[in-house]
Amino acid sequence: MVEVPVQPTFSQLLRAFWRVGLLSFGGPAGQIALMHRELVDERRWVAEEEFLHALNFCHLLPGPEAQQLATWIGWRLHGLRGGLAAGLLFVIPGAVIMLGLSMLYVAATGLGWFAALFLGVKAAVLAIVVQALLRIAGRALDTRFKQGLAVAAFVALAMLALPFPLVVLGAGALGMLVAATRPHWLALKPGGAPAAGPRPWRSTISAAAVWATVWAAPMVLVAATLGTHHVLWDIGTFFSQLAVVTFGGAYAVLAYMAQEAVQGFGWLSAGEMADGLGLAETTPGPLIMVTQFVGYLAAFRSPAPFTPLVAGLLGAGLTTWVTFAPCFGWIFTFAPWIDRLAQATRLKGGLAAVTAAVVGVIANLTVWFAGHVLFPAFDTSVPGWGFDWRAGLLAVVAGVLVFGAKWGVIRVLAVCAAGGLILGSL
Repeated sequence: MVEVPVQPTFSQLLRAFWRVGLLSFGGPAGQIALMHRELVDERRWVAEEEFLHALNFCHLLPGPEAQQLATWIGWRLHGLRGGLAAGLLFVIPGAVIMLGLSMLYVAATGLGWFAALFLGVKAAVLAIVVQALLRIAGRALDTRFKQGLAVAAFVALAMLALPFPLVVLGAGALGMLVAATRPHWLALKPGGAPAAGPRPWRSTISAAAVWATVWAAPMVLVAATLGTHHVLWDIGTFFSQLAVVTFGGAYAVLAYMAQEAVQGFGWLSAGEMADGLGLAETTPGPLIMVTQFVGYLAAFRSPAPFTPLVAGLLGAGLTTWVTFAPCFGWIFTFAPWIDRLAQATRLKGGLAAVTAAVVGVIANLTVWFAGHVLFPAFDTSVPGWGFDWRAGLLAVVAGVLVFGAKWGVIRVLAVCAAGGLILGSL
C-alpha cells in the first residue's frame, strides 16, 4: 500500500521551514539530510520518491541545491506562496547573521586580537576545503573520463588561467556530446519513458518573465540613480553573472569569485576572502552567503554618496538579491518540467561532466587558499618563502580534528580560533 503524503496547513509549513532555516548548518549535505528527516521521515509531507526526484532536478540548476529544494517543496505543498515562504525562510536566518558578522568584522579590523583570532579561522577553513575536495571527488569521479575532466579543469584554471565560466560551460557542452554517444563514460543510467501530457510552456514563459524582471529591478534602479560606474553596479553585475554559473556548490565558484574580487576589483584581500568563508561556515543556510560578506566590504570601502554603513548595507542587500532571486526563478520556471527533465539524458550528461570538472575547480581553490594562508608574505628571496609557521601548525591541528577525530565544522573553527589567539600572543 502506497502511503499518501500529509498535506500541511500554510502556518505549519511556515513553522517547519523556520526551524529548518535556523538549524541548517553543515553545508548542502547536512541541510538536505535535515529536510529529509523533518519533512519526509517525521512529518511525511513529501514522499521519498518525490524528494529524491526533486533533489536530482535541483542538481541540474545553478545555485545552492538545498535552498532550491526547500523552495520546490514549498511550491509542491502550497504553490507560489509556499515556495516563496520556504525559500526565504531557508535563507533569511543565515543572511541576517552573516550581515551582523560582516559589520562586526569591519568594526574590529586592525585589532591585534582580531587578526590572531582569524589566523586560526583561516587555518581551519583550509582543512574544511580539503575535506570538501576529497568528499566530492569520491562521489563524483567514478569513471576514467570524469577523472580526466577533473584534471583538465584544474590545469585550465591553475596553469592556463582560463576563465571559470568557460571551463564550467565547456565541460557541460562536452558532457552533453558524450552522453549522446558514450553514456557509460559518464556512468549514466538509461532514462525512463517520456512524460505524458501537454508541455507547460505558458506557465514557464510567464514565470521566466516575472522573475527576470524581479532579478533585474534593483539593477535598473542603480543604473538610473547612481550610474553604471558606481560600485553597486559592479557588485550587482558580477554576482548576477556568478549566479548563472554556480554549478557544483559554493566551493566551485569561490576561487573565481576570490580572483575577481581580490585581483580584478580590489574589493578585499585574499586573507579577508578566507575570513569571509570562515564566517559563512559558522552560519545556517547556504554557504554561498559568503557573497554577502564580499558585497558588504566592497560597498563599505567605496561608499560615496552614502555613509560607509549605509553603503555596506546596500551592497550586502543587492548581493543577496541578485544571488538568490535567480534561484526562485529557476524553480518556478522549471518545476512543471521536473518529470520531463528527469529523462533528459543529454542534460544529465552535461551535469555529470560539470560535477566532475568542479572537482578540479575545488582543487584549484584549495591550492589558492593554501598559498595565501600558509605563505601570506610570499617572497622567494627570503628563507622559507614567507611561510607562517603558526598557520601551518593550526592547519595540521584542524586536519587532525577534521579527518582523525571527525569533528564538525563549528567545533573545529572554535578550537582553531582559540589556538590563533594563543599563538598570536607569542
